Amino acid sequence: MEFKHISVMRHESIEFLNVKSDGIYVDGTLGAGGHSSLILNGLRNGHLYAFDKDVEAIEAADQVLKTISNHYTLIHRDNREIRDALAEYGVSKVDGILLDLGVSSYQFDNSERGFSYRSNARLDMRMDRSSYLDAYQVVNTYSYERLSKLLFEYGEEPYARQIAKKICEKRRIKPIETTFDLVEIIKETLPNQQKNKKGHPAKQVFQAIRIEVNHELESLKSILKVGLDMLNPNGRFVVITFHSLEDRIVKTIFNEAVRGPKSVKGLVDLNQGTEKFRLILKKPFVATEQEIAMNPRAHSAKLRVIEKI
Repeated sequence: MEFKHISVMRHESIEFLNVKSDGIYVDGTLGAGGHSSLILNGLRNGHLYAFDKDVEAIEAADQVLKTISNHYTLIHRDNREIRDALAEYGVSKVDGILLDLGVSSYQFDNSERGFSYRSNARLDMRMDRSSYLDAYQVVNTYSYERLSKLLFEYGEEPYARQIAKKICEKRRIKPIETTFDLVEIIKETLPNQQKNKKGHPAKQVFQAIRIEVNHELESLKSILKVGLDMLNPNGRFVVITFHSLEDRIVKTIFNEAVRGPKSVKGLVDLNQGTEKFRLILKKPFVATEQEIAMNPRAHSAKLRVIEKI
């Protein structure tokens, strides 16, 4: 299957990144290379470092990017390892970082990857297929307490405890092998009025398990904090999120960076001499109706931008 992905707010995000021709930039979520292509088009003497945990994404993006320029390096590592990874190339500061979070269209549409509740496949959901932890391990080995906690916190699923209890009951009889096995358990558990609500009844549960498998929120917190520290003056950090958990983390960390460390009454102002930031957007930028019509996955996207002063 060909690796295809439509990048959300592709041109707007690059405009906000404010690419300089001689700058050093990081695409922390390479995917099919949609955003990276535009960054690379804006570089002459600069360089792009692009991260992805999915080796299939890296192989596909390389075919696209090499037709534009050779001013790029592709890195098969979790983007939260940005500091150590770039240090291997002698890079400690960058002029911009872009994150387009979530799962690529290819990963959702490729049924064998086990991300989608709309097609049957072995429970997987790994972005990095070399990692040990997958959805099968989460569903079949996590305790009731751990399952219900992650479904509630990562999926914001109101019936988290009931679904976790049903999963534990079913797996005592036989392992839960496939995406459709899990979907059926969720449907059995939810009351009729909940199943009839807009959207697929398994959406929140699948989101929670995917976030757990790929350590998505931990990675996000890490790259945000480390990335802000690595920005050069006038450097920008652009982030596109797709659900409230991600957006809340980005909003909180960006706002904390703008406010800076708190001063203690009667002591020296702790803000003196510290790096300063400003929000480029007071409120998140959202996709246009035209883009949403062309790419429905853009409907929940929010874009936030911060700049080091």
